[in-house]
Amino acid sequence: MTSDDIRIGVDIGGTFTDLVTITDGTLDVTKTSSTPAAPENGVTDGLRKTNEKTGVRFDDVDFFAHGTTVATNAVLEEDWADTALVTTEGFRDVLEIGRQARPDIYDFQTEKPTTVVPRNHRYEVLERLDERGDVSTPLDEATVHEVATQLAEQDVSSVAISLLFSYENDAHEQRVKELLMSEGVDASFSLSSEVLPEIREYERTLTTTLNAALKPVMDQYLGNLETEIADFGIRPDLEIMQSNGGIITADIARTRPVNTLLSGPAAGVQGASYVAGLGGIENLMTMDMGGTSCDVSLVEGGDPMVATDVEVGNYPVNVPMIDIYTVGAGGGSIAWIDDGDALRVGPRSAGAEPGPICYGRGGTSPTITDAQLLLGRLNPDAFLSDELSVDVDRVEQIFADTLADPLGKSVEAAAQGVLDVANASMERALRVVSVERGYDPRDFGLVAFGGAGPLHATTLAVELDIPRVLIPRTAGVLSALGLLISDILYDYSTSRVRSWDAVDPSSLQATFDEFVATGREQLANENLEESQMQFERSVDLRYAGQSFELSVPVTGGAVDSQTKTAIRDRFHTKHQQRYGHAYEDEPIELVTLRTRARGVVETPNLRHDTTTGDAADAIVEQRPVHFDGEVCDARVYQREQLPAAAEFTGPAVVEGAESTVVVRPEQSVAVDDYGSLIVEVQSWATPQISTL
Repeated sequence: MTSDDIRIGVDIGGTFTDLVTITDGTLDVTKTSSTPAAPENGVTDGLRKTNEKTGVRFDDVDFFAHGTTVATNAVLEEDWADTALVTTEGFRDVLEIGRQARPDIYDFQTEKPTTVVPRNHRYEVLERLDERGDVSTPLDEATVHEVATQLAEQDVSSVAISLLFSYENDAHEQRVKELLMSEGVDASFSLSSEVLPEIREYERTLTTTLNAALKPVMDQYLGNLETEIADFGIRPDLEIMQSNGGIITADIARTRPVNTLLSGPAAGVQGASYVAGLGGIENLMTMDMGGTSCDVSLVEGGDPMVATDVEVGNYPVNVPMIDIYTVGAGGGSIAWIDDGDALRVGPRSAGAEPGPICYGRGGTSPTITDAQLLLGRLNPDAFLSDELSVDVDRVEQIFADTLADPLGKSVEAAAQGVLDVANASMERALRVVSVERGYDPRDFGLVAFGGAGPLHATTLAVELDIPRVLIPRTAGVLSALGLLISDILYDYSTSRVRSWDAVDPSSLQATFDEFVATGREQLANENLEESQMQFERSVDLRYAGQSFELSVPVTGGAVDSQTKTAIRDRFHTKHQQRYGHAYEDEPIELVTLRTRARGVVETPNLRHDTTTGDAADAIVEQRPVHFDGEVCDARVYQREQLPAAAEFTGPAVVEGAESTVVVRPEQSVAVDDYGSLIVEVQSWATPQISTL
């Protein structure tokens, strides 16, 4: 990438579609309404607005990336293609049986999630491999012929094939696909040995069937989008964000839509990691608070934490995803009083329509945004860029009727209570990704973004003893920016359950070599040079008898006996960090080998349009703002007028086009060279963050 490249990133949210364009290091933001019925229309609307505003020539665009919610929405709404499943005889009902666990152990009326493939579309073939991939029962091709005959009578557009122990030997799965195609089965195919060649029969089969069910949905959407952007003269291939935080081609996304289920949130974490790195922060927690939810994650050493046991909706999907934890606390989350007269917030949301009361669109339920308005953090005279007319008296009256009077509190106390309850929920979420993972929040910075995140971040930092908060200049569109700075990533894995002592180092090296060769070929096909390629190896280990494992990096060159010993020691250390104990004399099992192929993308040098003067020149007014029951006379700054290196102290409110930042009385703020606000929460006697 060169400095004069034109790069466009598009992220589709529930309310807005965000476009970020970088031209010669200069960043431009366009927001347009999302169009859920046809998401590609929101993209084209944004392209038109961008062209009208900046005059950008689309035939000069060098890179176009997209964060999509199409697969996510299809899963949440159970709106996927009619799919068939072919599996080993005796395993037809694995999707139905699942893990035999109820979401709520005391709720005997709970219902399991909808089975992705109904039973009359699930078929068995006679075959069996053992746990090492050796053939116990040869594939009976006559049973495959019978399945093909039955499939011809069914209206299915996709077929999932998941046979027992296929991660050890994929020959039977490949042969079943070959026979079905030769019998004229007209459908797309997803094989578990390709989608998720790992242990755990339920999760492997579920992930494969979800991938199959989403393929026609994603193929249609990406086809429509590619046609639309081509009409604008955009020539580069469409790139798609994966759940693991890396970019892949649209063609790969068509075959692996299950890898895009957390596409949008993952882009946000990548964007947060990037802007934090510009500010010298490599260990951070991210907080993306929008209208309906708050997504939090943890980044260590500049790399987001990745998990392989994430649930999307009610479905466990075991492909690598950035470890994101979500709670139902967003700007539109509704406050209510339960049967025990306790104040509750969320998970129900007012959404975009009608939205919070202060939107003036007919909303009648008090929300977090309304509470922020009543406490002086939001300006009713310049609300959402003057697009809405706010009736503060109506907000106060509804708060009084629904919350304050029933609780015997003032309107301001009720509003503060709403924020306290919401903050408690988000604080618990941040503890889940830090303390419960063995990390101390005092060793991390907090990066807050989304429309509502900067309103809450400084208070959460106080509660968690986080010493520093960073608010990016592009906080409201950080996911779209993340698309433009993310590397190309491909993950390869296979399960090989063996005693660690019995594993031959040369067998580990041979598997890693196969993965590296595959990754190198894929990256070369995308015109990357050898110097841009990196390969990161790891193994999943567990103590013998454990049900779940930990991923341990494999560093250095060729794997030998010394490497094995170092991996073992690293596993004990990681187990001690995560769970507070380790058993160095206990036998260890190898579970899964992994390799990540990374195509390193040169990031743009984003220039901040600095202004002259100092922080005082950006003050637009002073107004009373409530902090924990106390009223302070806070200075209000216009963010676009704050020059680089400006410094000021709280109490303060910083108003921007996309988000509003609240600075508490005891905190200080500095503007860095990239327009980010660095909020110092307080001084510490202990050493500060080592990566700052």
